[in-house]
Amino acid sequence: MKTLVLVGHPDLQESTMNKAWSERLEKEENVTVHDLYKEYPNMNIDVKREQNLLLEHDRIVFQFPFFWYSTPAMLKEWQDKVLEYGWAYGAEGTKLHGKEFLVVTSTGGPGGAYRSGGFNHYSMSELLKPLQATANLTGMTFLPAYVEHGVRMMSDDEVVASAEKVAAHVVNPELKFGR
Repeated sequence: MKTLVLVGHPDLQESTMNKAWSERLEKEENVTVHDLYKEYPNMNIDVKREQNLLLEHDRIVFQFPFFWYSTPAMLKEWQDKVLEYGWAYGAEGTKLHGKEFLVVTSTGGPGGAYRSGGFNHYSMSELLKPLQATANLTGMTFLPAYVEHGVRMMSDDEVVASAEKVAAHVVNPELKFGR
């Protein structure tokens, strides 16, 4: 299985968690780590190149810090440009059918803040529904997300442990929705 990790962190080199995840995932066989902000600093996305990358991989991963209950701007722009009608969805848009889609994200706040009655009022499962809907529309199988909460308060050892868990999650061939 070939996996494409689309990293959408606006300042990856200053990140603790997303940088650790990316560096760890780069060591995995059959995993392509693709830093969108580095590749397209002016947000001038090469749509055909990105579509070809998608076609070459079986599992698509969005890796990003959870900003304002969504993805950072580059990842949203990427979706708007690359997932074109007639290519990714619509009657003729079947290019992604059968691929797997996975979200790997981090939050600064603690996990308890992301639940009914918590500070943010909604669970991560609820907040990630637009990405699940994207997977559904494009014919991809939505896999269980990996969410790391409270990253601003983590020790170096906890960051390393998280990177190991992310790598295991991303390459797990048995990963299925609902597990």
